[in-house]
Amino acid sequence: MSNAGIWWILAGMVIALELVTGTFYLLMLASGLIAGALAATAGLAPVGQLLLAAAIGGGAVAAWHWHRRQGPAPIAAQANPDVHLDIGEVVHVAQWNADSTATVQFRGAQWTAVAAELGESHLPGNFRIKEMLGNRLVIEKK
Repeated sequence: MSNAGIWWILAGMVIALELVTGTFYLLMLASGLIAGALAATAGLAPVGQLLLAAAIGGGAVAAWHWHRRQGPAPIAAQANPDVHLDIGEVVHVAQWNADSTATVQFRGAQWTAVAAELGESHLPGNFRIKEMLGNRLVIEKK
């Protein structure tokens, strides 16, 4: 088997592994293996193939990692509306308790709610769910 064939088989195996695991970084490494296969087809020496594959694959991983770091930080799960679909919904607080909690009716059940801001006035009214901490709703003034 030729060097190019080995490179192509390795690239195929890494792509298959990526499909099983969902790790996007494996696609970057596969691009390096494909570069090695193309270098072998072009007749580059095995050391050159290895260096090119490492440079392309490693460079792609580093570039993707740098690109992801430049974006905004991910939202914590308890405050992420993609995780908890109730975030952003409105609840009505009829009365605040002495311990700065309130009991609210939401989705047919009673929930304990706490104010998002410590200094927030504890007046009855409509509030928006900011995040969910366990079985407590963290609410803010609408």
